[in-house]
Amino acid sequence: MNKRDINSAGTDRSAPRRNVVAGLVYVFEQVMPDPFVLAIGLTLVVALLAVAFAPHASLAVILASWYGGTFNILGFALQMILILATGYAIADAPLVQRGLRAMAAGVRTPTRAALLVFPIVAMAAWLNWGLGLVVGALLSREIAKRVKVDFAWLVAGSYSAWSVCNSGLSSSIALSQASHGNALNLVEKATGQVIPLTDTVFAPFVFIPTVLVVIVMTAIFIWMHPKQEDVVAFNETQPEPAATAEADPHARDAKASSFAARVERSMLGTLFLLVLGVGYLAMTWTSKGFELDINTTILIFLLVGLALQRTPIAYADAIRRAARQTGSMLLQYPMYGGIMGIMTGTGLASAIAKTFVAIATPVTLPVLSYLSSLIITLLIPSAGGHWAVQGPFVLPAALSLHASVPRAAMGVAMAENVSNMLQPFWAVPVVAIAGIRIQRVMGYTAITFVVSLVIYAAALWLIP
Repeated sequence: MNKRDINSAGTDRSAPRRNVVAGLVYVFEQVMPDPFVLAIGLTLVVALLAVAFAPHASLAVILASWYGGTFNILGFALQMILILATGYAIADAPLVQRGLRAMAAGVRTPTRAALLVFPIVAMAAWLNWGLGLVVGALLSREIAKRVKVDFAWLVAGSYSAWSVCNSGLSSSIALSQASHGNALNLVEKATGQVIPLTDTVFAPFVFIPTVLVVIVMTAIFIWMHPKQEDVVAFNETQPEPAATAEADPHARDAKASSFAARVERSMLGTLFLLVLGVGYLAMTWTSKGFELDINTTILIFLLVGLALQRTPIAYADAIRRAARQTGSMLLQYPMYGGIMGIMTGTGLASAIAKTFVAIATPVTLPVLSYLSSLIITLLIPSAGGHWAVQGPFVLPAALSLHASVPRAAMGVAMAENVSNMLQPFWAVPVVAIAGIRIQRVMGYTAITFVVSLVIYAAALWLIP
């Protein structure tokens, strides 16, 4: 075993820290396969679990459920890819790029890198998970070009900061329960009521641990950084991400005078789309009140990106660059859709959830919902799809036990934050943009998993 491989992730003054962090990085590098291969393995595991424990696990049901789930998720998959692509186009805009470079220019040490990355990425992710992913990856690269830091450590830090997204304004579970008529608003279907964001995202039991995770993990990542002689720094020869591969993508047609070139560079097309989008939002929010869902979020990101990129050709170029990062998502979403289909169709998800719910009380139900969600998230790494599977069992239990419905629902969402640190699905676009192998990053985020697991569980249990 190469000494550098071990020490690059964890050597420091403290022998225990060196052993734990370096050992985790080594295990992930040696054991964890490519995420697509992992998804195939998880499909096999879920099928076997269904055979062993699910109430409806005949061969015909498993095959039909897998096929249905694989293709039923395609619409949602496109929505998620568009969130990433439109968020990427915002981060790719010259104004935002200059802002990222300006922030990175003031960083001189690993400590200052962590102090910058964690709050910036966490705020971006709290606003929208797609923006947080892209900003974290690009900001990490900009910092690593200027400062000798361990690059895997830095990217892992940005991904850890991003983990709070399911407690923020783009939380699928919180948004759906706050949106009248939303297909996933299971609370409204059962009670006729919606849960406002003040009872979920802005509730103390959600907001306080979210802030604590960012603060505590910033300190822990500063503590975990390797000694300078053991740092594996950013490799200047590795390919630039799509967003920075061209120094000035807007200058290539600067001298063109054809009709097509003039139309591409004209802001009229951008203004037309902005009028359409802003007009729709104004009309809808005026008549129905303010609400956010996945499609509205995509539209807002589209409009912001168009405004920042200014011309249609500039925005089209940004989306083309973003599309280079979505290949792995195109492969993995159908695989996880198949897993979701098997779990739902065979009744495996309900068996997992009911095992916890059966022993619950009004006080313990949110925590047990949280614990069961940790397991299901590893198999269904999508908050919306996850809620569709677990919500129908958690919600009736909360109502029958007179437990806190918002707390039980957000227990599911907060567990998504935690399990994402071991589930590589959402790390794929981050490492693709940053240009680093996912295994080294996940070795660090395993620490985030343990710490955030305790913080969120304590908050659900102790904070009113």
